[in-house]
Amino acid sequence: MITRNAILHGDCITLMQRLQSGSVDFILTDPPYLVRYRDRHGRTVANDDNADWLKPAFGQMYRILKPNSLAVSFYGWNEVDRFAEAWREAGFRIVGHLVFAKPYASSRRFLQHTHEQAYLLAKGRPPFPATKLSDIQSWDYTANRLHPTQKPVRPLKSLIRALTKPNDLVLDPFCGSGSTLVAAHDTGRDFLGMELDSRHYLSARLRLHHAL
Repeated sequence: MITRNAILHGDCITLMQRLQSGSVDFILTDPPYLVRYRDRHGRTVANDDNADWLKPAFGQMYRILKPNSLAVSFYGWNEVDRFAEAWREAGFRIVGHLVFAKPYASSRRFLQHTHEQAYLLAKGRPPFPATKLSDIQSWDYTANRLHPTQKPVRPLKSLIRALTKPNDLVLDPFCGSGSTLVAAHDTGRDFLGMELDSRHYLSARLRLHHAL
């Protein structure tokens, strides 16, 4: 029996290898972007400096996702080729693209960066959702209080409501501070999170303790 409404501490590839094939209903995850990210406080993201995990992790995600189901993965736009290769090699089909418009610029280089992005991935031939989300979604400012790349809960809740059913099991193998897990809980879904960094694992556990 798969664990539900829990956060597991450890390497997600090893943890997913222990799960039965076809055991989760939906995946919503924000993996490292492969950009060596460092915020203004000096915080970094584990394994953001290498891609060794990329193909094995998505291979395991594909295996444990139920047939004819969906996944959403955020990604680093400047490493999109590596992400797309990993998704396709795992067996996923790209069936949609989401842009989250920020009311602020997260950085300013050649351009002002005012969006986040994610791909909608399919295993098999899932049915079309009853509610058709726009591929442009709004974003909320989190100030990254709990994690250097903390995602806001509200837009994640919109994704989960539209792409899953009540009591479905939502997996986030890179759960960070637990935003996906809170969103799943708040929408009446079960969740399973995995986190390598012990600090973020403890933050997510505390956050879920208050949410449950």
